[in-house]
Amino acid sequence: MTSPTTTRGRPRAAQDKTDRPFTPADDGESGDAHRHAPIYAQIHQMLRRAIQEGSLEAGTVLLEGHVADILGSTRSPVRQALRELENEGVISRFDGRGYVAGPHGTAPRRIPLEAAMLGVDSTPDVARKTLGWEVIYDEVERDLVHLSVFGRYRVNEVELARHFNVGRTVVREVLLRLESLGIIEKDERLRWVITPLDAQRIRDLYELRSLVEPAALRAAASHANPAEVRGMIESLHKAQRIYPKVSRTAMDALEHDLHVRLLSQCPNKELLGSLQRTRCILTLSKHVLGVSTPMPADDPFMSEHLAVLEAVAGGAPRRAADLLREHLEVSCIKVTERAEMVRGGFALPEVSYIG
Repeated sequence: MTSPTTTRGRPRAAQDKTDRPFTPADDGESGDAHRHAPIYAQIHQMLRRAIQEGSLEAGTVLLEGHVADILGSTRSPVRQALRELENEGVISRFDGRGYVAGPHGTAPRRIPLEAAMLGVDSTPDVARKTLGWEVIYDEVERDLVHLSVFGRYRVNEVELARHFNVGRTVVREVLLRLESLGIIEKDERLRWVITPLDAQRIRDLYELRSLVEPAALRAAASHANPAEVRGMIESLHKAQRIYPKVSRTAMDALEHDLHVRLLSQCPNKELLGSLQRTRCILTLSKHVLGVSTPMPADDPFMSEHLAVLEAVAGGAPRRAADLLREHLEVSCIKVTERAEMVRGGFALPEVSYIG
């Protein structure tokens, strides 16, 4: 395994302080969609709602471990949720351990944190009723797709299980799902290795997407629910109005609307299956490019998505397919350049189960 000669350590996410950022829940996200969101996103929405509704009073001290214990979760998704809430200005650091509920300057109050304050009972369904692999999946996905920008690395299955204190069955489920997305693969000795996302592979994946996604969109257009398409359009308009005060979770949801949710209406499952291994590109944007690189002055993709969706809503599937193809060509250039920025300007993430 060849490693880059960089100092190990995690890059800091770009700060995105907002007054009230747009999030998927702002757009009337259904309960079913919420249950299938990543664990960190569910915890993020739960804490945010508790603070906004007042059950979690301003000044309440939030400790990562304590929140995790109440929710029956590991610390990783709680840590990610707290970081996003801090970026949004919903919680803040203070001269002590943890965070306080409220913006910067809120005085801490030593109020005992209880499950009811988070809007859950003694056996919340946030993590306790979640399959084991789901609890750790998002962090593993984030770490491995981040490493894929830097090269090819071996994933130690035993160390991965030890790192999260889970069984090998849970770990294998996570790894098989990552394999289906094109993030990892088996080498000649049947060991799990990260598949590098270098410039050539990014171009190859976009070439495949440019061939298949427009065809899938044309087939999906006649099966899509018009109200659902209008909802996607409204979400984009809403995000455009407040850009760049848009959360990372919301940006990922907007990408998901067109490239996953709408395309999933395509009745040709062979087309959809061929797109599955290109999903690592969306995962790269979700976990790495949207965090490590600064937000562009103009919205990066919203107007292009709008044009595609409006063509679908207007009953012009051929036009929509052509616009989608143009969008992917432009996106390929942007993603290649931004991946190079990460590769050249950020340190290699330190992950204990690699090597």
